[in-house]
Amino acid sequence: MLEWIAVVGLVVLLHGLLIAAYWTQPAAPAVQVNEMSISFASLQRQQAEVAPRPKAMPRPEPRDAVPLPAEAPAVKEQTPPAVPDATPPSPVVLDAEPDYRADYLNNPRPPYPLLARRMGYHGKVILNVEVLAEGKAGQVLLHQSCGHEMLDNAALQTVRMWRFTPARRLGQPVTQWFLVPIKFSLEGNAE
Repeated sequence: MLEWIAVVGLVVLLHGLLIAAYWTQPAAPAVQVNEMSISFASLQRQQAEVAPRPKAMPRPEPRDAVPLPAEAPAVKEQTPPAVPDATPPSPVVLDAEPDYRADYLNNPRPPYPLLARRMGYHGKVILNVEVLAEGKAGQVLLHQSCGHEMLDNAALQTVRMWRFTPARRLGQPVTQWFLVPIKFSLEGNAE
């Protein structure tokens, strides 16, 4: 019986030491939440190269008529069909490209999904946006994914509600496609 009391006492003592060690453990550091940062990159569109105009073929000059012997059959003179001028269409030149960064547009940044933030997801989403002449987003397509569907969807849903300054041709607003980059970053104020 004395051995049994010694074993129980030893077990109680060990449990007491474990509880004391747990209480004296330092507190875990507070979790720091970083702000999302979106930066917009300006993409320049390349002007289409105009193909050189083909040189016009010289027209054949009519020859002087040579009198033929009377026995020779008459030959009908064939004229080559007229070739229309092959002028390439001139490239469409816009007065102004679409703009989504104008101060008065007040476009909201896409929300950083909480689960994506917790999982440490970040990256750049590039969207192909059809900007209508009215300044609204028409079709919004995913041009390049950041690799995380949550971030892609957040960017798509937000940009669909944005307002734009439409492109202009000859002073009139026109529908135009262009690329909008959205950067999701876990670092504060990252560009």
